[in-house]
Amino acid sequence: MARGYSGGGFSMGSSYFYLEFLLAWHSMLKDIGYRNPAIFALEYTLVPDATFPTQLWQTLEGYRHLCSIMKDPSRICLAGDSAGGTLQLSMLLMIGQNPDRENRLPGFATLISPWTTLVTPNNRDTLSDYLNAESLHLYGKQYAGTPANLKNPIVTPGNCKDRESWADACPIAGFYITYGSEEVFGPEIRDLISLLREGGCAVRVREEPGAIHAWPVATLFLSDTQAERQKGLRELTRMIRQVMDVNVERETR
Repeated sequence: MARGYSGGGFSMGSSYFYLEFLLAWHSMLKDIGYRNPAIFALEYTLVPDATFPTQLWQTLEGYRHLCSIMKDPSRICLAGDSAGGTLQLSMLLMIGQNPDRENRLPGFATLISPWTTLVTPNNRDTLSDYLNAESLHLYGKQYAGTPANLKNPIVTPGNCKDRESWADACPIAGFYITYGSEEVFGPEIRDLISLLREGGCAVRVREEPGAIHAWPVATLFLSDTQAERQKGLRELTRMIRQVMDVNVERETR
C-alpha cells in the first residue's frame, strides 16, 4: 500500500488536485506487478484554519489507520511532495523516537522535492523555478504557529542534524528522493541526503537536470508527450518495485 500526501505550502491544494497523478500511479503499480495496490491520500487541514501540530497528528492518525489494515508496516510505502514530504519526514522522526520503532517503520519512503527546512536563507529563488522563497517562508511561519516552533526538528525536519535520529527514523528499505536541479529547495534537499547517508540510511536519488520543484507532478500536467509526462512517475514506480519486491511476490502468488 502506498500512502500519499500532497504539497501546497500547507495552505492550498488537495488530493483532488492530484487525482490524475494518483490514478496514473495506481495503473503503473498494477502494470509493474502489484496485483491489488492501494493508495491512501490524506486530506489534512490547511493553514490558517489550523497550524502545527494539527497536520502532524492527522498524518500520524492516517498512518495508524493504515497499519491497522495492513498489520505489517513493511508493506507500506510513504510518498509525499513538498509540504507532504515535510509531514512524512516529521512523522518518521516521531516514529524513530519510539522504543518499538522497528515494528512501526514503513517499508520505504519516496519523496518528491521535500520541503525539508521551512525557513532558511538556503531556500533561494532561481531563474527557472515557479516557487518564491519569500512566500514560502510566510507559509512556513503560518504552519509553525510560533517562532519557537521554527527551531523544532519535528516541525522543520531539516533542523535535525543528529545522524542517529535519522538512522532511527529510516524506513526499512530507505528513501527515494527526487527533485529538480533548479528548484528553490535544492540546497537543503542535498544537505538532507548527505545527512541521511552519513547516518547509514539507504538513499536513492534522482536530481533531474534543469527541472523545477516537484518535477514529476509538473511534467505530468505540462509536458506534450506521454513519455515525458510519465517519466518521473514511472521512475518512482520502478524504484518502489525494485526495493519492495518481496511484497510483489507475496501479492502475486
